[in-house]
Amino acid sequence: MSLERISAEEALGALGRFSDVIDARSEGEYAEDHLPGAVNWPSLHDEERKIVGTRYKQISQFEAKKLGAALVAKNIAEHIQRDALDKPREWQPLIYCWRGGKRSGSLALVLDQIGFKVTLVDGGYKAFRAALVADLPQLAARFQYQVVCGPTGSGKTRLLQALKAEGAQVLDLEALANHRSSVLGAIPGVQQPSQKAFDSGIWSTLRGFDPAKPVYIESESKKVGNVAVPEGLISAMRAGPCLQIELPEDERVALLLEDYDFFVKDTAHFCERLGALTEARGKLTVQDWQARALGGDVASVVRELLLKHYDPGYLQSMQRNFLQHRSARVLAPHSRSLADMGALARDLIAEKVQT
Repeated sequence: MSLERISAEEALGALGRFSDVIDARSEGEYAEDHLPGAVNWPSLHDEERKIVGTRYKQISQFEAKKLGAALVAKNIAEHIQRDALDKPREWQPLIYCWRGGKRSGSLALVLDQIGFKVTLVDGGYKAFRAALVADLPQLAARFQYQVVCGPTGSGKTRLLQALKAEGAQVLDLEALANHRSSVLGAIPGVQQPSQKAFDSGIWSTLRGFDPAKPVYIESESKKVGNVAVPEGLISAMRAGPCLQIELPEDERVALLLEDYDFFVKDTAHFCERLGALTEARGKLTVQDWQARALGGDVASVVRELLLKHYDPGYLQSMQRNFLQHRSARVLAPHSRSLADMGALARDLIAEKVQT
């Protein structure tokens, strides 16, 4: 056998040198989180793991191992038939499972016997997760962040998207979290990632950046929906220089009606989400908003949400949490349009190139 083993710490810096990264865990384990870019070749599927586990508890370890071996052999054969027959001799996969190495080891053994150069991660996903958590604070601290600030509806996300389209380094936490970072920020039909997957997405994005260039990021709070921004990243971004984007009130209302069009189309869902503001804004106010929204006047409700709910605490929160907010540079795009945000992005990038 020519199997090679590397530590999780080595794997952190070597993912790009492998032809494929293969996760041999079940679909459910893979969905919760996996190494960046990994594909899923389950040695045991979710239901099979349950069956083998039940046999282990109710009958014996020996009987469970026999059944597990049969299922693993069947699944490995299917993976090879479907995914490996077209691979050249030079194909070099990195393989891991949860921790013990039995599932990844079985797959690796067969692939090695075929003649592929196979590498295993010692300690599996569990060790990789620990190494990533340890690496993330120091990775986050390597970059200079340009923090895009501005009240709700001012176009922060649009500017970040424009900057990314123009080639700037952008860490879009809301995109990674599948959430728009407010009590109304859940996107219908879109599930948020697990905390582990969110952390992995941040780590994977940062490791692809150049520390010599700025990273643009939004002035997020510590949580984006149900996931928490890693503490090391929060500390680094809150110390960075701020860019304060400002739009007129009418533009902000129009922008939110465009970006939250699902609330305009589904006012019943909008009203349901408004109910979460009852404790903060009072029952009568929320009921008034709900009645107006159901009557088709979503725009006036959005305007009052901005003026009465989001704006009052915005400035205080920014000045409390972002060290350089008081000296923020003000950005005033001509409008909320994508064209104007693109022009602003190009100007910002050009300035950085010149300096």
